Amino acid sequence: MPDIWKVYLSGEIHTIWREEIAKGAAEKNLPVQFSAPVTDHPASDDCGVAILGAEEDKFWHDRKGAQVNAIRTSTLIKEADIVVVRFGDKYKQWNAAFDAGYAAALGKPIIINHGPEIIHPLKEVDAAAFAVAETPAQIVDILGYVIGGNLAGYTD
Repeated sequence: MPDIWKVYLSGEIHTIWREEIAKGAAEKNLPVQFSAPVTDHPASDDCGVAILGAEEDKFWHDRKGAQVNAIRTSTLIKEADIVVVRFGDKYKQWNAAFDAGYAAALGKPIIINHGPEIIHPLKEVDAAAFAVAETPAQIVDILGYVIGGNLAGYTD
């Protein structure tokens, strides 16, 4: 068992779900270290051209950004003990689906988070997960149970 569990938080960037999980984990005193993709949307979209130079074609603009972001994402997923992937209902998170598939290919335990309204389109992603939660609080409870080995959660 790791002394500090590394948990990668992938997925939608338009709500405060990451903060809710971090707060809940801190309240339970869970020995976790969270990591995530760059959640500053403009920075994430434009990092490639900002660092490597402008592109006239939007395809290559996006490609440069995706490749630079993939350095961070692939490294942090490889290092993670658990990967949490959140799907919101407002936007389609193709990148989150890719992260879930990548984590599954690496054999990482995956917790998927989404509401009941998108169960059907995510059925294959859910099937690869070790758990499917509807709320950040449920994710915190799963982490507490997994780390602590009992329903009371983690106790130090």
